[in-house]
Amino acid sequence: MRKVIVIGSGISGLSISRMLAEDNEVEILERDELHGGLIKCKRIDGNLFHLVGGHVFNSRNQAVLDWFWKHFDRQNEFIKANRNAKILMGDAVIGYPIENYLYQLPEQQAIIVLNELLDKLSSGVRDVGDYANFKDFLIGNFGEELYNIYFGPYNTKIWNTDLSKVPLEWLEGKLPMPKLREVILSNVVRQEETTMVHSTFYYPCKNGSQFIVDRLAEGLSINKSYDVQSIEYLDEYKLSVNNGDKIVDSIVYCGDVRKLHNIIKINDSALQKALIDISNLVSNGTSNILCETDADDISWLYLPEERFKAHRIIYTGNFSDSNNGGTARKTCVVEFSGKQNQDDMIKELALLPGNLVPLAFNYEPNSYIIQGEETREKILLLKKLLKPYRIFLLGRFAEWEYYNMDKCIEAAMDLKRLNF
Repeated sequence: MRKVIVIGSGISGLSISRMLAEDNEVEILERDELHGGLIKCKRIDGNLFHLVGGHVFNSRNQAVLDWFWKHFDRQNEFIKANRNAKILMGDAVIGYPIENYLYQLPEQQAIIVLNELLDKLSSGVRDVGDYANFKDFLIGNFGEELYNIYFGPYNTKIWNTDLSKVPLEWLEGKLPMPKLREVILSNVVRQEETTMVHSTFYYPCKNGSQFIVDRLAEGLSINKSYDVQSIEYLDEYKLSVNNGDKIVDSIVYCGDVRKLHNIIKINDSALQKALIDISNLVSNGTSNILCETDADDISWLYLPEERFKAHRIIYTGNFSDSNNGGTARKTCVVEFSGKQNQDDMIKELALLPGNLVPLAFNYEPNSYIIQGEETREKILLLKKLLKPYRIFLLGRFAEWEYYNMDKCIEAAMDLKRLNF
């Protein structure tokens, strides 16, 4: 059996570890005291706090579904829910995705948007590949008005970057690619959105996404509070971690790829250059507040307007009643981009709906990755140069891809199939 080290115990690290443990001796090295990465949760006086966002599960990939449900009792351990997402614009709550609910906009605004869409439909729909960047794609598909009132401000807020610098292929498969005829028809017949991956989703009855990582961690060897400071390549195709503390055959790295240039001590000039080239990739952090809130039936509320610093509210208390164990009210998580002052966030709560009361705070310095035009090319080169040493990259911050939970599992399946 091969000895394999997996660095990082988020959903990517736990998934690949379970897959490889069938035929290999696997040990996970985790820098933090808790496993779970971005999807870990904590109980705050009985209330469940999703520390970074609110994570749910579904997938269009049957292989991912089959693998996931081997580890869980779908009927008894999970709740199946319909996604009821909304957008707060002015004093109105608009349906999501907004292009299917244009009839809920103020009349004059809706007329401008629909006229622009009709003009685009009559002039011919462009292919996705015809757009140079994310901003051009949004304006080209939805028009200037809808871009100005929603797509531009919301995406600029959440990504905290110039949308004209974001290559479109980064978001391919992660965004609904609209068909203008269907958009217009949906506003006539007022058809509900059912094609998005998470139009329905599964959520654990208890403990949220922490329940998922706890189950996947069962039976695995996880060495916590272990800081990987060096990786060296030895003779006979062996790898050394931390100056011989661990000697293994392969390493799957699920951590932050930007840190590898200080960790990998391999005398290979091309590899060292590739490591330096990706060391300045850009990411955004998030500040989150767990709050008490008034009861409603919303799952996500998006906040595109500049009058709000926050960009969304995730009503995790609606996902499962067990999330509200310490309050007579519901709970939610308010999410901001970047590091925010707690006093400023508390003041913001007074502007938001729901009579919000703060219960706990969390700052995650790295939540969202930002790709540039050459990012994928650089990561692919790095993967190629690492492979002869049997070092593999996996996960959102290792591969620099905006993976959700199901995509992390899918990438782990591909890594095992191709390299193990």
